[in-house]
Formats: sequence, structure tokens, C-alpha cells
Amino acid sequence: MSTLTNPVGWFEIYVTDLKRAQAFYEAVFSRPLLPMPDDGTYQALMFQGQMPGTGAMGALMQHPMRKPSTDGTLIYFSCEDCAVEIKKILANGGSVFKEKWNIGEGGFIAIVGDTEGNAIGLHSFK
Repeated sequence: MSTLTNPVGWFEIYVTDLKRAQAFYEAVFSRPLLPMPDDGTYQALMFQGQMPGTGAMGALMQHPMRKPSTDGTLIYFSCEDCAVEIKKILANGGSVFKEKWNIGEGGFIAIVGDTEGNAIGLHSFK
């Protein structure tokens, strides 16, 4: 019998100002981002994590062929309590599109905006 794993292994959040995005994400999620090698085309900072591990690894990516957006795929960040991260988001120049709401047995979610123009989700069980 094989173990079922989460289907997403990597994500990228596109940004226009990597330093501003770094300050925002580090302040909101209280974990430093790590530099990634750059080939001269892009600059990237990786979220700390472990591969393989639970959930997906990912990075902030400043790339000339990609731009931030509120359209399309929405990435949800796990947190202890969405309300705590919402306060940090507002204090660090972000916005709230949909306040924390109850989704039943699945816990709570919120939809917020980062400093770059991306929509991201928050998920918590309290």
C-alpha cells in the first residue's frame, strides 16, 4: 500500500519588489525567507520547509515574464488563527478581501492581499 501525499510539491508567488515582499511575508508569517540561486533572469527567496514533508514548498519570485495578480490560483497559508495574521497583514501594508469566516469542519479561512498585488488565502482551525 502506498502513502497518499499532497498533490502540490512547489509554488511560486510572483512579486515586483522582492525586498518589499520579503519584509511583508517575514513579518506576517514570522519566519525568514532563504535566498535561492539566481541565473540572472530572476531573483527568488524560498519559504523555509522540508522536502519531502507535509504541504508544499515554495518561493517569492521576481521574474520579468511573470507578474503579481489577484486572478487565478489562490495559495492558502496554514496558520494558528487567521485573525492574528490578518492583524499582521494590515500592519504591514496588506489588505483584506474577505475577513475570517467559518467553513465548518474544515476550520476557518480568509482572503487577503499582499504588498505586491497578489491575493493569498489563510487557513486555520481556530
